[in-house]
Amino acid sequence: MQLVIVESPAKAKTIEKYLGSDYRVLASYGHVRDLPPKDGSVDPEAGFAMDWENYADKAKQLRAITDEAKKADRLILATDPDREGEAISWHVQEVLRGRKALPKQVERVTFNAITKATVTEAMKHPRQLDEDLIDAYRARRALDYLVGFTLSPVLWRKLPGAKSAGRVQSVALRLIVDREREIEAFVAREYWSVAATLEQDGTPFTARLVKWNGEKLDRLSIGKKGDALKAKADVENGRFTVQSVETKPATRNPPPPFTTSTLQQEAARKLGFSASHTMRIAQALYEDGAITYMRTDGVQMDGSAISAARKAITERYAANYVPDKPRQYQTKAKNAQEAHEAIRPTDFAKDRAGSGDHARLYDLIWKRAMASQMASAQMERTTVELTDGTGRHALRATGQVVLFPGYLALYEEGQDDTQDEESRRLPRLRDGDVPAKRDVMAEQHFTQPPPRFSEASLVKKLEELGIGRPSTYASIIQVLKDRDYVRVEKNRFFAEESGRLVTAFLERFFERYVSYDFTAGLEDELDEISGGRAQWQAVLEAFWRDFKPRTAEVMEFKPSEVTQQLDEFLAPYLFPQQADGGDPRLCPNCGKGQLSLRGGRFGAFIACSNYPECKYTRRFAQAGAEGGADTGPESLGKDPETGLEVERKAGRFGPYIQLGEGKDAKRASIPKDVELDLDWALKLLSLPREIGAHPETGKPITASIGRYGPYLAHDGKYARLQSTAEVFETGMNAAVVKLAEAAANGGRPARGTSREPLKVLGKHPRTEAEIKLMDGRYGAYVTDGTTNATLPKSVDKDQLTLEEAAQLIDARAAAAPAKGKRGAKKAPAKKAAAKKAPAKKKAAATN
Repeated sequence: MQLVIVESPAKAKTIEKYLGSDYRVLASYGHVRDLPPKDGSVDPEAGFAMDWENYADKAKQLRAITDEAKKADRLILATDPDREGEAISWHVQEVLRGRKALPKQVERVTFNAITKATVTEAMKHPRQLDEDLIDAYRARRALDYLVGFTLSPVLWRKLPGAKSAGRVQSVALRLIVDREREIEAFVAREYWSVAATLEQDGTPFTARLVKWNGEKLDRLSIGKKGDALKAKADVENGRFTVQSVETKPATRNPPPPFTTSTLQQEAARKLGFSASHTMRIAQALYEDGAITYMRTDGVQMDGSAISAARKAITERYAANYVPDKPRQYQTKAKNAQEAHEAIRPTDFAKDRAGSGDHARLYDLIWKRAMASQMASAQMERTTVELTDGTGRHALRATGQVVLFPGYLALYEEGQDDTQDEESRRLPRLRDGDVPAKRDVMAEQHFTQPPPRFSEASLVKKLEELGIGRPSTYASIIQVLKDRDYVRVEKNRFFAEESGRLVTAFLERFFERYVSYDFTAGLEDELDEISGGRAQWQAVLEAFWRDFKPRTAEVMEFKPSEVTQQLDEFLAPYLFPQQADGGDPRLCPNCGKGQLSLRGGRFGAFIACSNYPECKYTRRFAQAGAEGGADTGPESLGKDPETGLEVERKAGRFGPYIQLGEGKDAKRASIPKDVELDLDWALKLLSLPREIGAHPETGKPITASIGRYGPYLAHDGKYARLQSTAEVFETGMNAAVVKLAEAAANGGRPARGTSREPLKVLGKHPRTEAEIKLMDGRYGAYVTDGTTNATLPKSVDKDQLTLEEAAQLIDARAAAAPAKGKRGAKKAPAKKAAAKKAPAKKKAAATN
C-alpha cells in the first residue's frame, strides 16, 4: 500500500479516485505543527534550534496518518508545490520519524493542477524533499518568531496599548502611515484650464489651450482666475486654423497570465475582493481542478496549455486574433525554484466554473490567460495642432481609434488611481481647415494629494519594493485590520491613531528594521537560501547580532523617556504650526500650561502640564481632529437627591458622565444605544441595579454594564443582555431564565431558543442539511444543526458562500474527536485536574 499526503480533504478524495485501490490518500489539513507561542521556541545560542509543537486540533489526523504510515510500503508527500508545501511535507515526515512510523521509501511529488492527467503524470516523476526550500522556510519562520517575540514585549512595556509588531507587517503599516503623512503635508495648488469645443463636418471635438502669448503651457501655468479669463477671451476672439495633423500607429500587447500578486490586484480593482477573499476563492477553484496552483511568481504557461489556449481563441474568433507565434513571457521572480507556472484554467474549452464569487474569479482568470495568447491591439493615435492668425495662441486635440481590437475584444487590464481621458474619435481634419467654434471654457482645478492605498495598490507597492512575498500579502493585510492599526473606508486604507503611534515608535527606536531597503534585502537573502546560495543559520546570525542588542538597549529606557522622545518625534503631527503664529502647545483650557504626549495604562494621550489644576486632555490625534479634545464639561442638570451637578465629559477613553468631584465622584461610560439626558444619566450612575434575591440560592441578582456590554450577575456567574434598556427592565423571572440558559450553554443562548440566524445559506451540497450563519459568543459561525464551525478571522461573513460554509463544516466535523472518546477524556480531567494538567501539557510539548 502507498500512502499519499496532501493538504485538504477535498484534494484527498479527488486524488484517491484518480490513483486507484493501491493508494491511500489522507489530508494533513494544512500545517501539522508550528513553533509554540512562548519564549525559547527558537534558541539562537544553540544554532537557532527550533522546538516544534504539534497542533492540538491535528491530533486525530496525525494519528490516522501514523496508523496508515505503519502499514505503508511507500510514503508520497504531495503537498502544494511551493515553500509552504515543502515545509508541510517536511513536518509530516519528521512527525512520523519521531513516532517510528516512517516508511523506508519516502518521496516528494508536486503538481500544479488537480486533474487526472496532471496527477498521474506527476506520480511518475518523484523526487526527494528540497532541503534548500526547507531551510528557507525555517529561516523565515525563525525570523518572524524572533522579531515578534523580541519586539512585541518591548512594545507592550514601553508603549501601553500597542498590540504587536511583525517583520513584514510593521513595514506594510509604515507604507500606509507614510502615505497618510504625505496627504497631510500636501498643499493644494490652484490652476486653470482653457479648452474650446470645435466642430468639423457636424462632429464636435475638444481642443485645449497649449500655447498662450507665445509661451507653451503646462498643467499649472495658469494659476489665477484673471489670467484664465484673459486666455479664454483670446481664444474666443481668435480664428484657429489646423496647422498640422499627425497620425501615428500604436500597438498594445496583452498582459501575461496572472501571478498571485496580479490576481489579487485585478480582483480588487474589478471585483472588489479583498486579498484574503481572492485567495480563498482561488484555493477552492484549484481544489476543484478548475485552475492551476494559485501561489506563484511565474508568468509562463506550459506548452500544452498555450496550444489549448490558441485553439480556444481560434474557435471563438477569426484567425487573425491568434498571433503567428505563441507568446512567451519571462518571470521577474528572483528565485527560479518558486517561479511556477502562471495561474490559468486547466481546461481552456471551459469558460465557466462554479457560481457566485467563484464564477466571477474564474471568469477573470480564464479571460486573462486567453488574452495573453491573443493578437496585439492595433491603434491609431492622432494629434491636431491649431493656431490663430497671430501664431501666439495654439490649441491641441488628441484622439485614438482602435483599428483592430485584438486581445481587447476579450479583456482589458484595470488600472490603479488613474483617470485616463476616454479615447476620443476626431473628425477627419486637414491642414488649413478652420473648424467652427461652439464654446470656450475656463475651468478651475486644484492639485490632488496622492491617493490612499487600496488593497490592489498596496499589494503592488509591496511587490515593487520587494517586501514580503505575494503568497503572504493577504495574511499581512488581515493582521493590520485585526490589530485595528488600519481601517478600510470605500476600499481605501486609513491609518488609525494606534497604527501611527506604533509606526512612530518603531521609526524612532528601530528605524533600520522598518526601513524598506533593509526588509527587501532580507527577502533577497531568504531567496538566496532557497536557491542554495546562502546558509540559513548564517543569515539568522547576522540579523540577530544587531537586533538583539538594540531591543535590550530600548528595554532599558524608562516609559517616560520613550514618551518624551515620541513627543519630540511626533511634534509636527500632534502640534502643527498655527495659522496665526501662536504656540501650538498652549493649553486651550487654562491658557498657561503646555500640551505634551503622555503615556497611560490604556495608551497614549495629550494632556496639560498644569495637571491636576488643569485637567484638559485629548486623545492621541492631531490637534483639531474630530472628537479629539475635551472641550469642557456639559451640565445635564442636578441630582434631586444630592443636589450635585451631573456633567457630561469627554476623556481620552471616550465620553462619560460624572456626579460630584474628587475622590467621591461617581462616573459612568455612555453606551452607544442611549440618547443621553438627565434621567438616563442618573440611571447609569445608579448601577449596578439589584433585581432581587435568587429564589434557589437567596443570593442577589444584579444587572449592570461592563467592558463587554450589559450583563446579569449572580454568585460569580454571568449572562449577557442585548441592550442597555434590558439592564433596567429585566425582572426576576426573566433574569433566572437567562442565568440558567447561560450556565447551561457557556454564556450563549440555549439551543432551541428563538435566536434568529444572520443568514440562511441553503442546503449542504453533500448532506442536504440546512446551513445557517449565526452570531456566537466568539464571533460568527456556521452550523448545519449538528456541527458548528467558527468563521476564521480572514473570512468576511457578508461574502460567505454556501460552498465555503459547507467546507468549513466538513473540515470541523473531520477534525472533531468522536463523542465517546471526548466523554472518556473529560472524566479523568475532572477527578484531578490540578495534578494532571501539567503532566498533559508536558507530554504534548514533547510529542
